[in-house]
Amino acid sequence: ARPELAGCSWQASGVSLVIHPRNPYAPTVHMNVRFFIAGDAWWFGGGMDLTPYYGFEEDARHFHRTCKASLDPFDTSYYPRFKRGCDAYFYLPHRKEPRGVGGIFFDDFNERGFDFSFTLMKSVADHFLPAYRPIVERRNPLPYGASEREFQAIRRGRYVEFNLLYDRGTLFGLKTGGNIDAILMSLPP
Repeated sequence: ARPELAGCSWQASGVSLVIHPRNPYAPTVHMNVRFFIAGDAWWFGGGMDLTPYYGFEEDARHFHRTCKASLDPFDTSYYPRFKRGCDAYFYLPHRKEPRGVGGIFFDDFNERGFDFSFTLMKSVADHFLPAYRPIVERRNPLPYGASEREFQAIRRGRYVEFNLLYDRGTLFGLKTGGNIDAILMSLPP
């Protein structure tokens, strides 16, 4: 848990989405937006990231282009900054590999006041479907067999490793006695 939350009253609200498609050619995706209040402090966080099992360069380019479009109207320095944040956060140090192809991630965000920060967070959420839907529409119809599903299961294990070992949201939820099914909803079936 965050040190500044220990011993003070806090509130949090957010939406977290994780989609683990059955078709191995359709990538797993995660999107999260959240708002915290602790004492007199407040901040937003969130982002989205893509975890393909069979990578397609055009999918990664589209996803990143849409993430960039969600942030550029606010400040063109945010996309490179939040991309670096995503790449650093969604990394498996024990394997020395990223969880996926990245995306954007920000935390402790309260720049330029509440309205600016809230509008930026909403833009990220509003760009989620345009970032992901075209990829699924391209990849979901592709045929696959048992070997592709087996490879998908192995790679999904990396997702589980990250979420159980490093994910601050999962660890925070477990340490604060949250709803266990909601906390572990990010794990694949």
